[in-house]
Amino acid sequence: MPYPGRANGGPWRDNAHYRGGWSPGGAGPWHEDFSSRPPGFRLSARARLIVPVVLSLLVQLPPALFWLFHLENRTPTGYVTLALALLGPLALLAARRFPGPVVVFVSAAACIDFLLADPTQGPPYLALAFAIVGAIARGARVWAWISVGVCWTATLVGGLLIGLDWHPARIAVTTLGILIVFGIGEAVRTRREHFEEYRRTIAQRKLTEVQAERVRIARELHDVLAHSLSQINVQAGVGLHLMDKQPAKAAEALASIKETSKTALDEVRSVLGMLRAENGDPDAPLVPEPNLSRLPGLAASVTSQGVDVALSNSVDDAPQAVQLAVYRIVQESLTNVLRHANATRATVDVRAEAGHYVVTIGDDGTGIQGDPDSGRGLLGMRERAELLGGTLDVSRAPQGGVLITARIPKKEDLA
Repeated sequence: MPYPGRANGGPWRDNAHYRGGWSPGGAGPWHEDFSSRPPGFRLSARARLIVPVVLSLLVQLPPALFWLFHLENRTPTGYVTLALALLGPLALLAARRFPGPVVVFVSAAACIDFLLADPTQGPPYLALAFAIVGAIARGARVWAWISVGVCWTATLVGGLLIGLDWHPARIAVTTLGILIVFGIGEAVRTRREHFEEYRRTIAQRKLTEVQAERVRIARELHDVLAHSLSQINVQAGVGLHLMDKQPAKAAEALASIKETSKTALDEVRSVLGMLRAENGDPDAPLVPEPNLSRLPGLAASVTSQGVDVALSNSVDDAPQAVQLAVYRIVQESLTNVLRHANATRATVDVRAEAGHYVVTIGDDGTGIQGDPDSGRGLLGMRERAELLGGTLDVSRAPQGGVLITARIPKKEDLA
């Protein structure tokens, strides 16, 4: 008979997550950190295994010894009763690894003890209660229900066959006690399942947050590096081409490379600074995030590389999250114009309409070749708009190139 719960990797298979308390694998600020509770809040795994054994021995063994030696009942039945009072509790030592066989053995021992012991001899067979609760809690509930049911039925039938005079109240009280113990075991099992589900939910939520943070960092680094490296590549090509014929122009290209690389390093440092601050370093150097005030500089840097950018910005103030998203959308759009459009002119318009901030970027280039949703840059721009509840559309510009239109709703909670 396979172990119920062991075959399907039940919680009692190794109980690794019950050893010495539980930690949800990285406590965040949004939930209670169980690992920070005092050491005495929960029993250790060894104590949870030993305590039932000790309690069962203290309850069962003294009455059996008293009955055997002090009342001069040194008969084979007395010695068997003493052995059962000792073996049942000791079997609980294996309950963590083999809860199914243990509950079968203890059930059989309890039933034999019930048949042999005098009703006035001592307390009930406490080891059976611990075996039932332990088996159900550790996933071997089928073993517990079947073994106890079979043993108790066999005990009643055997008692009737050999003519034991049992009072009906004793049978009723014993049956009720067994059912109560099963109820306790099922309650413990349910509580553990809810605890496991809570732990899995916490772990999944933490994983989701980590993945979202990775996507955010990747998006920031992509926008910074793609734009800056594209400018550096163009200016380096210009510098190499004019180095011999027009040294002054080559020097201007090198100066532009220096300024672009400095700006890129500052923005990368701001991303890394935020990471260090989130990991507990309050003194990490932070650089202000890009906002709408930096759009003229962005347009000028693109104009210096041969694409005339006409900028129109009528938004005086907006939440920082909106300003960052707008700046990154404009930055990525102009980077695509430089790298792919073969354009000579681009327009950028940032305005506020009823209930929305609207950003449009158009160019007179060749347009998008292929699927407009296949590029990482367009995907990143769309994600930025959607994270703020907005939309981003890609269409053909009146000048013949690409027209990017982003609409971000005005919300007070974006501040």
